[in-house]
Amino acid sequence: MQRLGRSFVDADLLARALAHRSWCAETEGALSNERLEFLGDAVLGLVVTDHLFRSYPDLPEGELAKVRASLVNSEALAEVAAEIELGSFLLLGKGEAASGGREKPSILSDAMEAVIGAVYIDGGWLAAAELIMRLLAERIDEAAAGPGGQDYKTRLQELAARRFDQLPRYTVLDEGPDHAKRFFATVFLAGRERGRGEGRSKKQAEQGAARAAWTELQRQITEELAASNEVIGSGGDG
Repeated sequence: MQRLGRSFVDADLLARALAHRSWCAETEGALSNERLEFLGDAVLGLVVTDHLFRSYPDLPEGELAKVRASLVNSEALAEVAAEIELGSFLLLGKGEAASGGREKPSILSDAMEAVIGAVYIDGGWLAAAELIMRLLAERIDEAAAGPGGQDYKTRLQELAARRFDQLPRYTVLDEGPDHAKRFFATVFLAGRERGRGEGRSKKQAEQGAARAAWTELQRQITEELAASNEVIGSGGDG
């Protein structure tokens, strides 16, 4: 699958990852994706945990667990599977296909885990980690934004209220097909553009713009304080 961004050495592994038990029941000798799903679940959990541990050193254990739980669950995996249109490649039994199995969250999430398991078997840890991060990196950043105090929209709003006595204003544009849409946000404050951001969702794009704006304003404040201290210091010397 080109949507996975890799070629399989063993193409049979990918076929097995896409084989739902309903298809196997109608296909003699076929193996379902359930064992690969079991493996993929473990690989996914460890990759996400490892990334969170290394990338967010200030998050306490309880918050790390919350972020991981928001990512490693059937709902989130079904959304990711839908984004790469995994359902259109599933091997389903006639009855399951006729009843909308390609859009069922439970089937999609199981298949996503099975694909991760297949990539791990086919290409090892690095290949699996690369796939997972390509699919989930932005979701991880978004999930980590709230509990770890990385909600830059809130930070910027509070800073803007203190410094300018007004709230930031965002504009958002999007481009691309529905399954691969990208959002581009610009934040304005006190009549000026203050930051830009982009992401897989409007929320991510706005967070990116807010982070850029907050970082720049914090730099300005630091420079102003330093300059003020120099003036005070020079006055005291006189």
